[in-house]
Amino acid sequence: MNSRISIVLVLFAFFGVAKSYAAPLNSKERVVVNYWEKWSGFEADAMRAIIDDFNHSQDRIEVRLLTISPIDVKLLLAASSGSPPDIAGLWEYNIPDFAEKGALLPLDDAMAEAGLGADHYVPAYWELCRHRGFTWALPSTPGCVALYYNKRLFREAGLDPNRPPQSFAEVEAMSRRLTRVEVAREGRRVRIAYDELTPAERKSGRYTIVQVGHQPNDVGGMNVSCWGYWFGAKYTDGDRRALANDAGNLASFRWLRDAMTNYGIEQMKDFSAGFGQSQSSQSPFLGERCAMVMQGPWLPNFIEKYAPDLEWGVTPYPAAPGVADDAPLTLIISDMLVIPRGASHPREAFEFLRYTQRREVNEKLAKLQRKFTALREVSPEFIANHPNPAIKFFTELSRTPNARAVPRLAIWRDYDTEMSVAAMSVRFLLKTPEEALTEVQKRVQWRLDRVIRRWDIVKDERVAEWRERERW
Repeated sequence: MNSRISIVLVLFAFFGVAKSYAAPLNSKERVVVNYWEKWSGFEADAMRAIIDDFNHSQDRIEVRLLTISPIDVKLLLAASSGSPPDIAGLWEYNIPDFAEKGALLPLDDAMAEAGLGADHYVPAYWELCRHRGFTWALPSTPGCVALYYNKRLFREAGLDPNRPPQSFAEVEAMSRRLTRVEVAREGRRVRIAYDELTPAERKSGRYTIVQVGHQPNDVGGMNVSCWGYWFGAKYTDGDRRALANDAGNLASFRWLRDAMTNYGIEQMKDFSAGFGQSQSSQSPFLGERCAMVMQGPWLPNFIEKYAPDLEWGVTPYPAAPGVADDAPLTLIISDMLVIPRGASHPREAFEFLRYTQRREVNEKLAKLQRKFTALREVSPEFIANHPNPAIKFFTELSRTPNARAVPRLAIWRDYDTEMSVAAMSVRFLLKTPEEALTEVQKRVQWRLDRVIRRWDIVKDERVAEWRERERW
């Protein structure tokens, strides 16, 4: 066992890495390519099927999969120690940070040699693979978000179950109509619509929320800080200036606050306290206690598992008036495949990456995970035979000209954390939207200024290194 493998195994033992190898092949001639991925459960099983297909399609390379958590922390540690895997699965927001820290290999030369480029991908997803003029990743399975709604709850509230909200105002009006409470009247508890409470009952607060129309804080795969896009927010001005207190973010924070205060902060807190994760049987939507939720194409997996009788539909989440009037708006995300700097077998690793980008392979992975594909061309069979009944909708929504992604900043995780903490303080009336976002602006800009100062010092040397590494 060579020293590099020994170091990696020590790291596994010390940091508690979960091992999940694909079945080894009986061949001493193969180059072993180690692949770290964040997926578990059916998503990891889907990639194992792809790996098994690849391993049996040729006799030179054996890819071995390990499930790692938290992968972003452990991959940076492994790369800095000189003992990274050959392939890793990250999220799209990791790419700027990992690239600027020198943890990834640029893929441009290898892609050009393989005939891969921008014309193979939906433009919005191609941009997620790029940073500072270089290509660092290839998409495995992408996603985007939309509004799921419960048709049974719509019907019970007197709403047309086949007509979801068409405007932001309708989301608000329907949400109010769908909210139900329990209150004591004439010595017994009765369940009524929130709007049926008397002014005195509302003032007393002696009611219990048992069903809500919509909870903006329950956003599934979307960061709560990204609601600003639905209000026309800009999060940055280029890559040097943060815009946390942009007018659109202020509007979204006021809306998040009002979603709590309109129904009673303590009552909303009590309602939320009884639920678990958004992708489990303990979630308000899957438990049919919340009529509308923002989620991605993966939600039908959990509906089938935890709420198979749920009647659901899905529609684009309408933006506020004057925002995205020409086409639907969505937030796009993507799982990404990268080759870390210091990988022992980058060429063999890229051969597997190239394999995953074949249309039939990429579509198989997407079907197994019940998602869509970032490839520009999609086969008719992919849509027709897909197990997710909403896949055509999500495929089309992902290609909208109003697709948004989180800012391509190395500090985005810090930015998002600051925004999420600020949103909570606003929702519970600890701060006003103006106070909270002014503080976020100061802290985020300070961090961004530090990163930019370092980048300005090293950028010429770093770009030269990237150009040299292209020829690995």
